[in-house]
Amino acid sequence: MGVRTWIESWPVYRQLTGDDPLGRGAAAKSRRSERLDPRVTTADRVVKSVCPYCAVGCAQNVYVQDGKVTQIEGDPDSPVSRGRLCPKGSASLQLTTGPAREHRVLYRRPYGTDWEHLDLDTAMKMIADRVIAARRAGWQWEVGGRRVRRTLGLASLGGATLDNEENYLLKKLFTALGAIQIENQARI
Repeated sequence: MGVRTWIESWPVYRQLTGDDPLGRGAAAKSRRSERLDPRVTTADRVVKSVCPYCAVGCAQNVYVQDGKVTQIEGDPDSPVSRGRLCPKGSASLQLTTGPAREHRVLYRRPYGTDWEHLDLDTAMKMIADRVIAARRAGWQWEVGGRRVRRTLGLASLGGATLDNEENYLLKKLFTALGAIQIENQARI
């Protein structure tokens, strides 16, 4: 490759001498990048979602191919994020496809150092038993002669990316259990 050919292939040279003086299109592309196709072109469908990381609630387009998530990008139709995602939101594809994602229930016994695998039914029964025990241990019928019928053994801190319906159901569940410490991350 001669010096002249090398200089003409340089993106800054193409930008200054070509039709793309701002370097937003053809001037910025290399020969290799011109041959690449976006990951989203092979997707079967696009599912709308919300980023699970913080209280902002940025909208996401989740691209699915053959029942598997292939790419997650910001939704340009969102009035909240206008198609942009922070670094955590941009990396949310790892939540579904990352090698560190667990697909089994892990349990570490009190004072234990090792994790053990449990089946889902056993784990759900353990959670239910502990909720009932905490409710009983913290139950108050009366305080200062006033009937309160509540428990201080349970509390709920909802996530800010839950939608209104999910927050409504959480509130109903914990109120039915007698909990009074029910809060949401969006208000803190």
